[in-house]
Amino acid sequence: MATLVTRLCRVPGTAAGPLRLLRAGSARPAAALAVPPHGAPGPPLGLGLGWEAGSGRRPLSFSAAGLVSSAPGPLQPYLRLMRLDKPIGTWLLYLPCTWSIGLAAEPGCFPDWYMLSLFGTGAVLMRGAGCTINDMWDRDYDKKVLRTANRPIAVGDISTFQSFVFLGGQLSLALCVLLCLNYYSIALGAASLSLVITYPLMKRITYWPQLVLGLTFNWGALLGWSAIKGSCDWSVCLPLYFSGVMWTLIYDTIYAHQDKKDDMVIGVKSTALRFNENTKQWLSGFSVAMLVGLSVAGINCDQTFLYYTAVATISAHLAHQIYTLDIHKPEDCWKKFTSNRTVGLLLFIGIVTGNLRKRKNPKEINAINPDI
Repeated sequence: MATLVTRLCRVPGTAAGPLRLLRAGSARPAAALAVPPHGAPGPPLGLGLGWEAGSGRRPLSFSAAGLVSSAPGPLQPYLRLMRLDKPIGTWLLYLPCTWSIGLAAEPGCFPDWYMLSLFGTGAVLMRGAGCTINDMWDRDYDKKVLRTANRPIAVGDISTFQSFVFLGGQLSLALCVLLCLNYYSIALGAASLSLVITYPLMKRITYWPQLVLGLTFNWGALLGWSAIKGSCDWSVCLPLYFSGVMWTLIYDTIYAHQDKKDDMVIGVKSTALRFNENTKQWLSGFSVAMLVGLSVAGINCDQTFLYYTAVATISAHLAHQIYTLDIHKPEDCWKKFTSNRTVGLLLFIGIVTGNLRKRKNPKEINAINPDI
């Protein structure tokens, strides 16, 4: 067998040949080849074939997709259901929390690391719960879309009952995280659950499901501040939340262009279909609105020039992202979509460094040094 595989690999121009042979003999090609689902990059061809040919060892990889592929077989469908193999969604959910926590930090101080870690844990759990709910609602649609056809519920790796039990476990753990916060934040966090549950239905009702996703994904922009301060300062939190919603409209419209052909066939709605060839004009408008909101939030919490430098850098990033976007190439849409993690990190760095430049409150300094 090893000799046969070696000879196949040596035939010029037949790199796909071994893949076709392996797929022909496997009911689940993604699992057989240890290739992450939904178009995520997998191991090099030689490593994948070596493992399949009976080497008994999986290629060592420290990427999220590689770690999921290295997990025990029965666990992998649940990890993929949480999208742990594609952590970009967790980043996009987590980053608005970090912005709010950073802005709420005392002048001259770093953000609260305990809160950052707590919200990070919550982001993983709630993103997993949201994906589970989404796939439960969309199991019949997912079978008809090429990019989602091999999701665990759609292919039958996880039953509806199992997904309910798994969802209950994730929400229970997320509740434990929420209960670590103050009462105001517990009530505020619980209020977001209705958005988490209903968002997957919006694509059946309106061409603006991305707006509802924005309202859901950026709830942390409110919750992070209240977790630190005890309640929301709406002069800061609302502009920040608004900016996050605009940001989601940008990146998720780009994301939706990957599936627009399938969406038209099965009757699913999105802003990608609503905007069509006018997408870049809409995205430009959302970008301006986002930058205005960030500026207002910065002014209302006395941010320094380093914060506005980050906002200016973000504006350049968004301009380049939109100008170079090819909405007719799914691979380019995915590349632009994932680049938005950089946008979120730039803003967080700007918030932290800007806050460190602030002068500490004179009352606090006097409390520490009563002789001053």
